[in-house]
Formats: sequence, structure tokens, C-alpha cells
Amino acid sequence: MERYVAGRFTVTAAPHDETLAHALLAGAVRRDTFPWLPRPTDRLLIQIAPNRRAFEELVGPHAPEYGAAIAFPGERRIVMQGSRAGSGAGDPMRVLRHELAHMALAEELGGLPSRWFSEGYASLVAGEWGREEVLATNVSLVWRGVPTLDELEEMFRGGPARAAAAYALAHRAVVELGTLDTDRGLTLFFRYWREKGSFDAALRQAFTMTQSDFEQVWQQRTRRRYGALALFADFTVAATVLLVLLLPIYIARRRRNRERLASMAHAEATAEQRARESAVEALLASVSSPSEPPIGPGPGSEP
Repeated sequence: MERYVAGRFTVTAAPHDETLAHALLAGAVRRDTFPWLPRPTDRLLIQIAPNRRAFEELVGPHAPEYGAAIAFPGERRIVMQGSRAGSGAGDPMRVLRHELAHMALAEELGGLPSRWFSEGYASLVAGEWGREEVLATNVSLVWRGVPTLDELEEMFRGGPARAAAAYALAHRAVVELGTLDTDRGLTLFFRYWREKGSFDAALRQAFTMTQSDFEQVWQQRTRRRYGALALFADFTVAATVLLVLLLPIYIARRRRNRERLASMAHAEATAEQRARESAVEALLASVSSPSEPPIGPGPGSEP
């Protein structure tokens, strides 16, 4: 593994990942600030794993089944997959930005943020707006509603599908939280959270609302914004499936109708032809049948 150093970052990578290492290092130095947080100062190690096996070895026994990187704030270390990772690993620049946001948040607030908040903030910082596409097709938002924040925390442990929905909902929650103060965003909230050590107390002081109040606002807005889209998507899928199932029946019925109409047209044409032939035969018969003898000169008439 080669070492590359710039600013407060050290990157280690195999020789075949040298280009990637230089690009990640330059990007980390160039964008080393994070919304609403003081500029980080901790020195960080970024390890680029040359392959999946090395990634699992660097992460340890709790390597995630999904995900392209993982941050260890207590060790000031980030492990991520390299250039030989599959397409599911995502854009490495965005992946690193996501993990660096985790580190910056932890440097400021320690272990105070829950996982849903940390993932939502990192997703927002990395510009992962595509995650919200998951919500537009999540029909459970319509039928079961948006989960509570406590339920959202548990969703990260429910496998890849539930985790994808959890990331999207967490992203939406932090976005909603940031819009509560259009001038300062989460700046005051982070300060109060660090001082008081309580998410609810920070909400009360920064936004004059309780955790329960924010949870209700977030649930209502998310369901209103994405519930109809999810329902429409579900109806669209159902209509597509129905169309696929009924299309062969429709085609077969059209074919039978065309064959029936063709048969009826043929029968009608045959009957009409026979009727014409019968009329012609009758006319010919009437013309060729014996008639009265022609009128000629009678006896004693002038020649």
C-alpha cells in the first residue's frame, strides 16, 4: 500500500488505485468544510481497499453486506472500496464526502447523534438527492404511514431494502430540520445540542418545538409530498401488470373476431354470388323457352 498525504488527510492505496487516491485526496482538501459545523481539524486516515476481501479485512468482523465505505470516528479512519469495486459502490468522490461528513459531525458532537441523524446529515452533505426516489415508489408511506424517528432508527437494521428506505427518510428528516431556520439552518441547533447533550432540548431552544412536534411535521410533509407519488407508482405498476396479463387475451379475441368477420364476409359473398348466378340462369331459361308462333299472312291474304 502506498501513502499519499495532503492537508489533514492521509490516503493509503494499492498501486492500481494511485489515480483514484490522488483524486480523492485532492477533493477532500478542496472541500474540507461542512454545512453548519466548524471547520474540522482532526487528522484522518483514508484506506482504499484493493478488493472486497481486503475491504472486509480492514473493516473487521462487522463489515456491512451493502455499502461502499464505512467511517470509524473513534479511530479517525475511513475504509472504502477502490477502483475494482462493482457498479453498486457508487461514485467514490460522493462516497468519501458522505463518510467525511460523518467524521465532521462526530468531531463536533461526539456520540450524541443517532444513526438516523448521522446518515441523514451525511447524505445531505454528499448531495445524495437521488435517495428520495425511493420514497416516490414506497407504497407503505400511503398504507402504513411514515415511521416515527425511533422506528426509523430500527429500519437501518432491516436488510438492504429497508435500509434504502431508512436512508431516504433520514435524508428527508434532516432536510426538513434545516428548513426550520432559513437564515442559520442548523448552526444554532448544533451549538445547543453540544451544550445541552439532548436532541429534544436543542430543538426546543433552536426552533421552539419538541421532538414530538418535529416528528409530526416531518411525517405529515413527507407523506403529503411522496404518498401520492407512491400511490400513483403503485397504480401504474398494477396497470402495467394487468396490461401484460390481458394483452394476450385481447390479441386472441381480436384475431377470433377478425376470423369470424372474414368467414361471415365470405359466406355473404358466396350467397350473393349464388343469388346472382340463379338470377342469370332464370333469365336465360326464360329467353330460351318456347313462345307463341309469330303472326304471318293468313289464308286468302295478299302475298
